[in-house]
Amino acid sequence: MSRRLVLLATAALGAFAVSAAHADDQLAEVDAVVVVARDRNAGLLEKQPNDTVFGLDKPLIETPRSASFVSDLTLQRYGIETIDGLTAVSPGTYTASFYGVPGALNIRGTLAENYFRGFKRIENRGTYSTPIGAADQIQIVRGPPTPIYGSGKVGGMLNFIPKSGKGEGGYLTAPEGELTATFGSYNRKNATAQIGLPANFGNVVGGVHVYGEVEDSHSYYRGIYPRRQTLQVSSDFDLGEGWSTAVGGMVYRSKGDVQTAGWNRLTQDLIDSRTYVTGRDTSLADADGNGRLTPNEIGGALYLPYYGFPTTDAAHTLDVGVGTTKLSPRTVYISASDFSKTATNTLYFDIARKLSPDSALKLQLFYDDLENRRFVSYGYPARFDSNVWEARATYEFANRFLDDAVVARSFIGASYRSFKGRRRESYNSGLIALDRRDLSVGQTATDLIGSPFTDPSMTWENDNHTKWTQAGIFFTTDIKVGEKLNLMLGGRYDDYDVTSEDVGSLSFTTPGVQSDAKGKGTYTASVTYKAPFGLMPYITYAKASALEMSQAGDVNPGLMADAGDAWLSDSDLAEAGVKFQWLKGALIGSLAGYRQNRTQLMGINGDPAGTRSKGVELEVRWLASEHFSFTFSGNTQHTTVKGPDTSFQYVPTYTAGVPGAQGYGGSYVVWSFASIRPGDYDYTLIPKSVVSLYGAYASDQHDWGKLYGTLGVTHVTKTSGTVPGAVVYPAYGVVNGSLAYEQGPYTATLNVDNLLDELYFTPVADTYANLAALPGKGREWRITLARRF
Repeated sequence: MSRRLVLLATAALGAFAVSAAHADDQLAEVDAVVVVARDRNAGLLEKQPNDTVFGLDKPLIETPRSASFVSDLTLQRYGIETIDGLTAVSPGTYTASFYGVPGALNIRGTLAENYFRGFKRIENRGTYSTPIGAADQIQIVRGPPTPIYGSGKVGGMLNFIPKSGKGEGGYLTAPEGELTATFGSYNRKNATAQIGLPANFGNVVGGVHVYGEVEDSHSYYRGIYPRRQTLQVSSDFDLGEGWSTAVGGMVYRSKGDVQTAGWNRLTQDLIDSRTYVTGRDTSLADADGNGRLTPNEIGGALYLPYYGFPTTDAAHTLDVGVGTTKLSPRTVYISASDFSKTATNTLYFDIARKLSPDSALKLQLFYDDLENRRFVSYGYPARFDSNVWEARATYEFANRFLDDAVVARSFIGASYRSFKGRRRESYNSGLIALDRRDLSVGQTATDLIGSPFTDPSMTWENDNHTKWTQAGIFFTTDIKVGEKLNLMLGGRYDDYDVTSEDVGSLSFTTPGVQSDAKGKGTYTASVTYKAPFGLMPYITYAKASALEMSQAGDVNPGLMADAGDAWLSDSDLAEAGVKFQWLKGALIGSLAGYRQNRTQLMGINGDPAGTRSKGVELEVRWLASEHFSFTFSGNTQHTTVKGPDTSFQYVPTYTAGVPGAQGYGGSYVVWSFASIRPGDYDYTLIPKSVVSLYGAYASDQHDWGKLYGTLGVTHVTKTSGTVPGAVVYPAYGVVNGSLAYEQGPYTATLNVDNLLDELYFTPVADTYANLAALPGKGREWRITLARRF
């Protein structure tokens, strides 16, 4: 970190976890910080038990699980608008670019899963930008999902809690709402409206909340124009005689989440000094004049299917305009032909009955669907149509022994989940050549490859139809022994039944209908001890299993044809840590170390590769006074991909021993990445360390109003590609800040991201990880005007 960033980081010890309020009211809640907007002036540490992560009411400070909770107010004050920004508030959550679309978090070195009120959503790696504006709270759990949520990998999860019809102490007693309008750099335009209403009908008491959001903006990146709409409705009712219910859902539409690889033709000089190699290859021609290439016009000239290539080839050599230029970070791989249209619909229903002070029954239903159509102009079209529904029944109860010296609170339950999906993709027979386009010139007819959307003669090469069901039983018990010792045990057993068939015209997987069925168990065991001096050490061990799902939530039929049940993966986690609360609960935090083993799908062929990760995470929150509060979030980690990695990968020209100008006109591939990385290798797309230091100031209330200010810095160590001699992306620090003025029901907030206009790069996290990198967004500002009522 430069001297300038060190000074800023020191100043940012006022940065913000929560806008300060009375520190004496704060009781610690960490290994996560639970930040909740309790009033209109500040976000405060939550001290109430919570059951949304573990299925049982329990303060996180007493729970042996590493997690971070972030409220809607914290998101606003930090300026967090996408899940990628959660790095500022949760250690271990740096995410490499999935073509510029923030769909899923990377937690502890591997991709995490998205949940909605505790139910797993359809897979979203980079299909659309996961909306968080309608969230009352974002919960980031590092480790395995609790057994009630279903099976999953141990890497982690993001749980979305929607805004609801409940207030601070229960249901709303009076109508409340808010209107906002946001304007900012690069023609940023966004508006939200929300209203919460009490809904009382005789003995029925409840509340309804409606949230709507519309965005129609340009972007820091030229040619990308996000247009999104969100509508969310939630309702909660106490029906009397112990009955309660909740029903709601979210509808999301997007036409702006266009994928971009960022910068192509990677060299170290490009990253260090923005010097870009220009030039075009004219050996191919758009013979029919339709503005794009079709496979018959290419004739396979771009594709060389082996590692080890000739150093000269007319079909790969740039022959016009060869030279260099300085490339703007706003200029990325995009064209007017690129598009992405997404529709999701999410619904939920709960009905519960309190049987006694210690027992309750609950039935929950959940539905989620995804429809996406997209095209990336280097030659990747895709169409996803998937839906999933789940039913879950839970019985909660308690047992007491030895005059309450031992108390066990537990639940048992059963769930059934059913998925149906279709994933259509084409890679144009391997004709994709990412380096062929000269970004300084833009799209031309000979670097745009057609698709089934525009050319009826072109078919879907991969067309995978999948159905699967998952029937499971689960339990969790929380055993408290005396006042010091706490033991948590949980597990589930699932029976899976999967059928999949790829009927694409050039499928690279096993042909024909493939099906399999298997049962598998998972478990977790944890212990916490309340030691002196406000210390709470804990240990956790978990073994888990999960389906290996592709981008649409489907399962590759080739995995079922492989020996060893490759479609159903195993993972395990060992974690030890200590949570602490000092200064009467005004300073809280957690320190955790972990070691985990899990799989991750790699390459175009989606082969599961094993990964091994280990690391240390530290999270601290300090409410120093009524005016100042401070946060720290940091980690160090190391992730290894276990060899052999047999995935199909594109490789840069220098890996093939070919100078750039002689190879950028075409593409170079390896059928198996193990041919150049024969054993284990470091997953260098994820930095070894990310540190965020934030703080905030809140003034007293005056006749003229109230001021809030935040400042923070996130420092990221270097990353690089994964091939030998890969391009290195230097370490960087990004400073963010905000200033808010509040007078009565009105608030004006100024957010400035990347205050110092730092140039940095994020590697691409998929097949083209070694061919492209996304320049980070430069300085951006926005002003939000809000009116509460």
